[in-house]
Amino acid sequence: MDTSYLSSVKKQFEYYKNLGDKTFTQLDNNQFFWSQNKEDNSIAIIIKHISGNMRSRWTNFLTEDGEKEWRNRDDEFVNSFTSKEEVVAYWEMGWKCLFDALNTITIQNSDTIVYIRNQGHTITEAINRQLCHYSYHIGQIVFLSKLLLGDNWQTLSVAKGTSKEYNAQKFNKEKSRKHFTEDL
Repeated sequence: MDTSYLSSVKKQFEYYKNLGDKTFTQLDNNQFFWSQNKEDNSIAIIIKHISGNMRSRWTNFLTEDGEKEWRNRDDEFVNSFTSKEEVVAYWEMGWKCLFDALNTITIQNSDTIVYIRNQGHTITEAINRQLCHYSYHIGQIVFLSKLLLGDNWQTLSVAKGTSKEYNAQKFNKEKSRKHFTEDL
């Protein structure tokens, strides 16, 4: 595995975590638990699922299957939280597990095959699988939040109608080589 990939993917995970964090600050307790109907997932439930997945996939990920025996995936879709603070604490626990695991990857172990439900993955494949999974669900969280907040939503990216100004600002700078998240 190329060390630039690992550095880049850590920044990419940080970016998606940051999108979630910035979204959470805009929501109140009730909005965390809102759902259209009983079959829909609230933001709290989506977070519970993401964090449960992170804990399972990244705990001892070099030596144990990513689908742990102790994981109860179905329970991730049943609310067990009573406050926004509990949900955010669980979110943080999942991300800590992920980042701690990524920090164990070295040149010496980078060609290890890791397993998820007995299916072998290179570390790069396992990382990409989870990056896509988490970004999918974080997109759901952001979209639900935009719907809930309506006109009170504070954009997390380039606001509508400001692309020309944003691009002018970017092209007004010298060319440089860095990860796109460094300017956010």
